[in-house]
Amino acid sequence: MTNKKENSNSSKSENLKWWQLSLIGVGCTIGTGYFLGSSLGIKETGPSIVFTFILAAIGTYIVFNQLAKMTAEDPQEGSFCYYANKAFGPWAGFSCGWNYWFSNILIMGSQLTALSLLSQFWFPKVPLWVFACIYAVLSLFVVFLGTKGFDRVENYLAIIKTAAIIMFIGLAAAAVFGWIHGGNGDISIPRSMNELFPKGYKGFWISLLFAFYAYGGIEVIGLMAMQLKDKKDAPKAGTNMLIILVIIYVLSLGLASILAPLDQFSEKESPFVTALSDYHLNFFPHVFNGAIIIAGFSTMTASLFGVTSLLVTLAKDGDAPKIFTKKLKNFNQLPLPSFILGGIGLFASVIAALLLPGKIFEYITTAAGILLLYNWAFILFSSFKVLKGKLWDKIKSSFGILLIVSAVVGTIIEKQVRIGFFVSLAFVVIIAAATFFMRHKLGKNKAGCAE
Repeated sequence: MTNKKENSNSSKSENLKWWQLSLIGVGCTIGTGYFLGSSLGIKETGPSIVFTFILAAIGTYIVFNQLAKMTAEDPQEGSFCYYANKAFGPWAGFSCGWNYWFSNILIMGSQLTALSLLSQFWFPKVPLWVFACIYAVLSLFVVFLGTKGFDRVENYLAIIKTAAIIMFIGLAAAAVFGWIHGGNGDISIPRSMNELFPKGYKGFWISLLFAFYAYGGIEVIGLMAMQLKDKKDAPKAGTNMLIILVIIYVLSLGLASILAPLDQFSEKESPFVTALSDYHLNFFPHVFNGAIIIAGFSTMTASLFGVTSLLVTLAKDGDAPKIFTKKLKNFNQLPLPSFILGGIGLFASVIAALLLPGKIFEYITTAAGILLLYNWAFILFSSFKVLKGKLWDKIKSSFGILLIVSAVVGTIIEKQVRIGFFVSLAFVVIIAAATFFMRHKLGKNKAGCAE
């Protein structure tokens, strides 16, 4: 009975067309990293944020393109973990899997804090940690209910995200052309290099990480590429997805950066709300704020569901204690131990929000973005060994690694976000120690995370 059901689901899941994967990718990628985290990027570099996002898009394209080629050549459910294992051995598969787990825990924390900050727009006197607790409990409750209807809900919420952005672009364009009255009367279209880079090239460099973070989720599409009817369409799906994202990001952020002074942007408010705050559109901040909260909650819950499932896979492959494979047979097959550990990680962010309410979003966002880039670097390094590519492919991968390294190094030179780098480094040390322990305990010939 179970086998028949699994076969049926498998046949259905492998009928995805490339354009459907592109649209799903857009919905999965657009989250609080873009809706709220981009404020940090605008603060650092001003109107040149559009070039930062274009540069990050090039790096993202290179990562996805190499991952898609490996998927087309050797389709595996383990995706980037499997290819890391194939290229460098079990230690790489183990490290890749756990790095991804920790990065998603931090991403959930970043989103949780973002949702709390956005909620303070309506209730400014309520402490950040109170909202964090509420959203964490709601997210845990949704995952506890199981997977029924999950995809349909995610599709609806993706529509809300995209509709909110299109609404902003339309209103912002109307403001630029003078069709909406209000504002401070000074739309600051940059006319010199100083206006384009108000904080110099250092600010541009620092903002690169936040641009990369807004494209986070591309590796998830690598996992979903297994559902394509024709696996060779994976590169096409990723390319079209990135084209759509670049158009949306560049238009919206470009308009936002010229509609308000640089010093008005803050991590406590979406840059799109800030940009139109002087135009007396009383409905817009409330509607847009609500849309972002819905979108962010959707992304956070999906991340929680993802880390819960990932830990089960790691346990099955010997990369985590076997206890994490246990499921509640009579309740939606919920992997309770894995679910509990994900919940602990989520509530650790609540505690951090209580202790460091002023800077926690900036620190967590930085650390989550860096851990994500470590995983992307794993993908590119794996491609050197897995793919029998031409010289041009190796040059592209090398350039992608250079961009990733630049984004990470940029966080070290800025005091305000440097703590995030050290947080990510602490996680890397923990994973490295665990890798060393597991390698000696289980031996060098274990299967790895995706076999």
